[in-house]
Amino acid sequence: MRILHTSDWHLGRSFHRVGLLDAQARFLDHLVEVVRAERLDAVVVSGDVYDRALPSVDAVEVLDDGLDRLLAAGATVLVTSGNHDSAQRLGFGARRAARAGLHLRTRLDQLDEPVLVSDRHGSVALYGLPWLEPTFAAPALDAERSHAGVLAAAMHRVRADLHRRPVGTRSLVAAHAFVVGGEASGSERDVAVGGVACAPASTFAGVDYAALGHLHGRQHLGGALRYSGSPLPYSFSEAAHRKGSWLVHLDADGVADVEAVEAPVHRQLATLRGRLDDLLTDSAHAAAERAFCQVVLTDAERAREPMQRLRARFPHTLTLAFEPEGAARGEATYADRVRGLDDTAVCCSFLEHVRGRPVPPVERALLAEALEAGRRLPGGGAATGPGTAAGPDAATGAAAVARGAA
Repeated sequence: MRILHTSDWHLGRSFHRVGLLDAQARFLDHLVEVVRAERLDAVVVSGDVYDRALPSVDAVEVLDDGLDRLLAAGATVLVTSGNHDSAQRLGFGARRAARAGLHLRTRLDQLDEPVLVSDRHGSVALYGLPWLEPTFAAPALDAERSHAGVLAAAMHRVRADLHRRPVGTRSLVAAHAFVVGGEASGSERDVAVGGVACAPASTFAGVDYAALGHLHGRQHLGGALRYSGSPLPYSFSEAAHRKGSWLVHLDADGVADVEAVEAPVHRQLATLRGRLDDLLTDSAHAAAERAFCQVVLTDAERAREPMQRLRARFPHTLTLAFEPEGAARGEATYADRVRGLDDTAVCCSFLEHVRGRPVPPVERALLAEALEAGRRLPGGGAATGPGTAAGPDAATGAAAVARGAA
C-alpha cells in the first residue's frame, strides 16, 4: 500500500498581498503527476484545504479540478477539515463524493468511521479527524475543554474501532493538530485554548502512521508522527523549509518506509540586510533578484524612494524595514517621547528619530517658521497646547522642509 500524505494547501492565500493561487494550482498538478507516475493507492489531505471559511470562487474551482484529477489518476482521496476551513461547507455532498472515491471527514460522528482500502496483505483503515474546536467538540465527546483533551477523546474512539477489526488491520490517522515537539513557523494560526496549546505525542499511540496537518514545516516527530507541511511558504520564517509531501509505504507489518516527495518551488525567499547602495551593487545578492525579498536597510539616514530603487534590482521585494546602524533602541513609546514637547520640538524629534542625529539650528528655525506661518493662515488655527498638530498648511510646510532636509 502506498499513500501520499499532504496538508495545509491554504488555497486562496496570498503572500504579502501577492496572489498564490496559480502556484497552488501547479502544486495540485504535481500531486496528480506523482499519483499517476507512482501508481499510488491513496492521497490523505490533513486539513486547511482552504485559507478561509468562505473561499473565493477561484479557490473552489482549483480544488474541484484538483480533486477530480486525483480521483481520475486512480487514488482514493481522504480529506479532513482544518481550523481555516468551514467544516460544513467543505463537507457538502460528502455521501455522494464517497461513491466516487472522495471521502470528506468534517463531522464528529465520523471520527471512528474509517475509509477501508485493501492490498494483498489485507485492509488499511484510514481515519480522518477534522479540526476539533474544543468549545464545541468537548461536550459532544465528553472531553476536557482543551486541544489535548478533545484529541485524546477522538483517538479513544479510533482505537476502539480499530480493536474491533480483524487482527493485522493496518491504520493511518489524518489529524489537524499541534503536537508537542512540532516546530512552528510564522504563518500558522494560534490554536491555544484554555492555556493548553499542544497535545502529547502519546495521543496518537496505537496507529501505524499519524498524518498530521497544521504546522507548515515538513517534519518527523519520531515514531509514527509526521507533518507534511504546506506546499508553499506562507511567511519569510519558512525560507529554509523544503516543501513537499510524504510517500508512506505500508507492508504486512505496518510502515515499511516513508519517502520525502519534493514540491515544485514557486519562488525562493530572501532576506537582505545592509545599506541601500551596497544592496543595489553587491553581486553576492544576484540570486535574490528572482526571489521574494524582505529588506532591512541600515543606512544612517533614509534614502529617497527606497522601495522603488530596490525593486529596480529586486522586483519581488515585498517588505521593507529600517534599522539604522548605531541608532539608540529606547523602550519609550512614541507618546512618551513627545509628551510635553511643543510643535517644533515634535517635528525635530521625528527627524532625529529617522536620521539618527540632532537637527541643526537652521533646520529647527525653518520648521518653527513654517509652523508659525501655518497658524496665521485662514483655517490654520492656533495651537492649543504642547504637541498639538498645526493646521494642514503648516503640516505641508513642515513636511516639505523635512523632505528637503532629509
